[in-house]
Amino acid sequence: MIINLFPLFLITFISTETIQIKKHKPMDNQTCLECGEKIVGRSDKKFCSDACRNAYNNKQNKTISNYMRNVNNRLRRNYRILSESNTEGKTKLTRSKLESLGFDFDYITQIVTYKNGSQYFYIYDKGYKFLDNDWILIVNKNS
Repeated sequence: MIINLFPLFLITFISTETIQIKKHKPMDNQTCLECGEKIVGRSDKKFCSDACRNAYNNKQNKTISNYMRNVNNRLRRNYRILSESNTEGKTKLTRSKLESLGFDFDYITQIVTYKNGSQYFYIYDKGYKFLDNDWILIVNKNS
């Protein structure tokens, strides 16, 4: 068992009676990738602390995370609008009514074309189909 109680000492329990204590040495020319501080500890360490490691990784994933967060937020909003608008299993609304509620027709999770040629656009299990004269049929997908 290895316990790192202090940043400068590594305590290893070899057996119930033997304890080995090694003093960590600062590594030559090793600096934290986030803050630039000198790293003390294992030779393969890249960061001086968990906070620096987290900050570095958050910066690396920021642009991807922001895009995914925005897409998921739009999908969630669309799903909520369809769920609240369709309490009976099937409902008809106008396109302008859905748009006034904040629905964004550019964000869907699936398009299904049935044998009869009708095309439904789904956000998870909530779907809609374009009808004539700006009407939209809202449905729940059968599981």
